[in-house]
Amino acid sequence: MADDTNKPAEATAPVPVKAATRPKAAAPRRTARPAKAAAAKPAAKPAARKPAAAKPAAAKKAARPAKPVVAKKAAKPVKPKKVKLVRDSFTMPETEYALIAELKKRCLGAGVSAKKSEILRAAVAGLARLGDAAVAAAIGRLDVIKTGRPAKSGK
Repeated sequence: MADDTNKPAEATAPVPVKAATRPKAAAPRRTARPAKAAAAKPAAKPAARKPAAAKPAAAKKAARPAKPVVAKKAAKPVKPKKVKLVRDSFTMPETEYALIAELKKRCLGAGVSAKKSEILRAAVAGLARLGDAAVAAAIGRLDVIKTGRPAKSGK
């Protein structure tokens, strides 16, 4: 009676196998085939819908409301094209250069802050509004100066 080895095979309980000890080859591998089959399924559904839809193509286009293309373009503000800035240098007498500082003070008195370049731009804009005779008269009142850089003084 103490001998358990003579028991039939059915009487012995099977030993559970842990998942870690199972051979890896027994697990099914994923391949690209199921992905292709899944991609083919959605393509089959629209094919089944085509016979059910008996409307002609012209009726479909007429049923669709027109897209407001103009509204989208009109909603965007039109940006002005940036003007290229030019850097330049020039020579002027000290008395006229001092007038720029005086005009800056006058602008501050009026509550407007102005830079030298803004005063010169305003002067050019003012001259551009004058007629040809007035511009020629304004240029004629200026003293003629030698252009270029002044000579170094010191030796």
